[in-house]
Amino acid sequence: MAAREEKGVLKSDSRGSEDNIVVIRDLHYSRGHRKIYEGLNLEIPRGRVTAIMGPSGTGKTTMLRLITGQILPDSGSILIEGQDVAKMRRKQLYEYRKRIGMLFQNGALLTDINVYENVAFPLREHTDLPERLIRHIVLTKLHAVGLRGAWHMMPSELSGGMARRVALARAIAMDPDLILYDEPFVGLDPISMGVIVRLIRRMNDALGLTSIVVSHDVDEISSISDRTYLISDGRVVASGSPEDLQDNCSAVVMQFMNGMADGPVPFHYPAPDYGEQLLGRDN
Repeated sequence: MAAREEKGVLKSDSRGSEDNIVVIRDLHYSRGHRKIYEGLNLEIPRGRVTAIMGPSGTGKTTMLRLITGQILPDSGSILIEGQDVAKMRRKQLYEYRKRIGMLFQNGALLTDINVYENVAFPLREHTDLPERLIRHIVLTKLHAVGLRGAWHMMPSELSGGMARRVALARAIAMDPDLILYDEPFVGLDPISMGVIVRLIRRMNDALGLTSIVVSHDVDEISSISDRTYLISDGRVVASGSPEDLQDNCSAVVMQFMNGMADGPVPFHYPAPDYGEQLLGRDN
């Protein structure tokens, strides 16, 4: 892949190519004594919507934190266009993060400022653009999510779906190359969920983005993803198109994709013997 160095951050000269923007190799990460990843490998193709799914507690959100350099792996590599995130200097990491949009699980809007100022915040923080241009960008992004008319509203006046759409407008305010979605469908009614699902797909294609969507909502994410990774026990247990996963005969894949209560993924978190713990004889 042809590339050039600009302001300490590697940038690609072929945005429309089908190469991988993120490559993760032999990733190991533990939290205390608990192993989250044990030799995980995956690739995020440029210009596509990639879903990362898995049971609760498998480290899906942790994956996003690793990709953005908020935490570092114990071993292995996370390459962004050929650069290892763990080896980036502070300035490089700061510049790299400017190219990433993030839609947080709860929206994470700033509650003391209105919709307009929430979307304008990253532009004021990271650029020296004149106010007239900031206004143009903010209204354009709000129009893209269907909320230009709500520019004056406060976050407390928004419904859950509206707040998520404002957060999406803020996430794309800096025209990122890569956008990360952390459980974007949680807590939404069916109508709002449908709107967010369509926005993710439409924006990815219209703006030439690369999207990583962390979710456990099988039906919703399967309707828009180009590639899906299913993570369990610290590794990728299945990958491919949503259709590939639906046809996968692995017990853990079938349990997750079909919402089965019984299977390799246990309901109970590891614990001492039930009877002994009730009688107070555990350690």
